[in-house]
Amino acid sequence: MQTRTHQLISPTLGTSRSIASFHYGPGDGQKIYIQSSLHADELPGMLVAWKLRRQLAAFEAAGKLRGEVVIVPVPNPIGLNQFLHGNLLGRFDTNSGHNFNRNFHDLAALIAPRIEARLTNDAEANRLAVRAAMKEALDEQTPRTELESQRLALQKLSYDADVVLDLHCDLDAALHLYTNPDIWTEVEPLARYLDSKASLLALNSVGNPFDEIHSFCWSDLRARYGDRFPIPNGGISVTVELRSQHDVSHELADKDAQAIVNYLIHRGVIDAPEAPLPALAYPATPLAGAEPIVAPVSGVLVFRAQVGAFIDAGEAIADIVDPLTDTVTTVKCSTSGVMYARHITRFATAGLEVARIAGAKAYRTGSLLSA
Repeated sequence: MQTRTHQLISPTLGTSRSIASFHYGPGDGQKIYIQSSLHADELPGMLVAWKLRRQLAAFEAAGKLRGEVVIVPVPNPIGLNQFLHGNLLGRFDTNSGHNFNRNFHDLAALIAPRIEARLTNDAEANRLAVRAAMKEALDEQTPRTELESQRLALQKLSYDADVVLDLHCDLDAALHLYTNPDIWTEVEPLARYLDSKASLLALNSVGNPFDEIHSFCWSDLRARYGDRFPIPNGGISVTVELRSQHDVSHELADKDAQAIVNYLIHRGVIDAPEAPLPALAYPATPLAGAEPIVAPVSGVLVFRAQVGAFIDAGEAIADIVDPLTDTVTTVKCSTSGVMYARHITRFATAGLEVARIAGAKAYRTGSLLSA
């Protein structure tokens, strides 16, 4: 195992932060990149990353690794230092207001001026040519702020990975994941091992989140040049939402780490007996079909449906109780699907998105992600 340190720009006099990456296995096979807690207050993945490191060290010592696995358990030291009155505020950078999981470099746009002339009729040669162009383009970037240097450091670590897993969690949720429809067949085994209750597919949800900038580049290249040159899926990238913010336990982390290990065995990265593929809980659905359930009024929020449950159209999701007027407003869904996430608050303001249902029919356009 190798440990590498990636220094960030110092934002103020007397301060310094860095990112540590842990590299297991040889560099002549597949490369797997796994990071956790990019939203610094989403901690289940950080525990899973620690569990993975212990397993990977054992596999490496036994000579069982057939590729390189990079683990970045703390990719966001900036967010981990943002406390207000004892509460960790890890989703947004308090200096800029930016979401830590948005605005990564668009790799497709970066390499556009240089890649067409390098493409050939050899798919593997094209994979290498695209990755070389990515490296050149990223090396040319000059970050101006600590946040920009953090984003760039993470992209330089991951741009050439065959698989990128970005471990997050939601406020109150069942385990679910986000990925590109072009790569679903390669992601589906991971969804099965993790027992994902919803798998949400989008080519470009807008905003350049970390997982998407890896896979979208290859989809974009196929759309531009696929009729002339073979373009492989050079980046299998997934956001894995490890349930809820409060779901931090050894039992769940052991289960999730083993599921990821099973996926790496399935891909041939770890030399070990392959575990049978479990059934997929529910079919994948388009992210554009996910219905946001919005509170029309303010009041005490009382949920009537549980995360991970399949909800029929018209079924009650929650009651909003106004103790001043004695009014109870029942909020219902208009589409059928799994309620994969809901808000952690129990007081609704008018217009608050309180839950999401994974509907099977796409109907939304534009930005598909929450703030």
